[in-house]
Amino acid sequence: MRKFPLLLFALALLSAAPSPLSILKPVISDMEDGPAVPPTFTFVPGQIIFLSYEVTGYKISDEQKIHLSYKMDALDPKGVRLMETDANVLDTTLAEEDKNWKPKMRQQILIPPLAPSGNYKIAIQVSDDLNKTATASQELKFEVRGRDVEPSGELAIRNFHFYRGEDDREPLATAAYKPGDTLWARFDIVGYRFGEHNSVDVDYGIAVLAPSGKVLFAQEKAAEEKSYSFYPKPYVPGSMNLSLQNTIRPGQYAIAITVRDHTGNQTCEAKGAFTVE
Repeated sequence: MRKFPLLLFALALLSAAPSPLSILKPVISDMEDGPAVPPTFTFVPGQIIFLSYEVTGYKISDEQKIHLSYKMDALDPKGVRLMETDANVLDTTLAEEDKNWKPKMRQQILIPPLAPSGNYKIAIQVSDDLNKTATASQELKFEVRGRDVEPSGELAIRNFHFYRGEDDREPLATAAYKPGDTLWARFDIVGYRFGEHNSVDVDYGIAVLAPSGKVLFAQEKAAEEKSYSFYPKPYVPGSMNLSLQNTIRPGQYAIAITVRDHTGNQTCEAKGAFTVE
């Protein structure tokens, strides 16, 4: 008979125990306050991800105040952060009718324009500043379909291809042009060294070579990339175009690209052959 009231007392204590700090209903969306994207959804570089979630189990002070700190990191497949840690504080006073209210946190992630493909991760952490021992964390995953360029341990030119038009997606299977055509070429620069704040300092020159190897045209600095970013650029895209004169003779010509990495004191060259028919 004595155990029965003790059991009731233990049950009462359990029912009165506060719920732990928790993250509820995390949503990854491709629009603000939009529905969650399906598990098969793929984001693309340059897109904005909208993150939202609710928090419950926080402590309320005698003055009906709550004070939460929350932060978020977005990481690429190698664990590199896409952006600086997004850290915020929620400091507010609850009204009587807010006793069942759950704060909703909203944060945004910009996927870097040159982000590679792979499985990415969002790491969320919430701390209750009125209850120093209360923290909650959760990880979410999302997929990005980017343009992947093979890396290099030293300065290199990748994917040097010729195109018929400026906006063509597929390169020419056979780089053949006629007099009067405009030649388009694109390539990627990898293996450069980063400076402070992931700065990049590269430039490239171009030269047009006749079938004999003679230089018909040269531009020492056709373009340069001097920039910095929080997320390290995995590659630098390059491009060029050349108007072929109507009087150009048929034969096999070449484009020579010379790239200079001023931070790493590196130089590399690549050539691409094309035919004038």
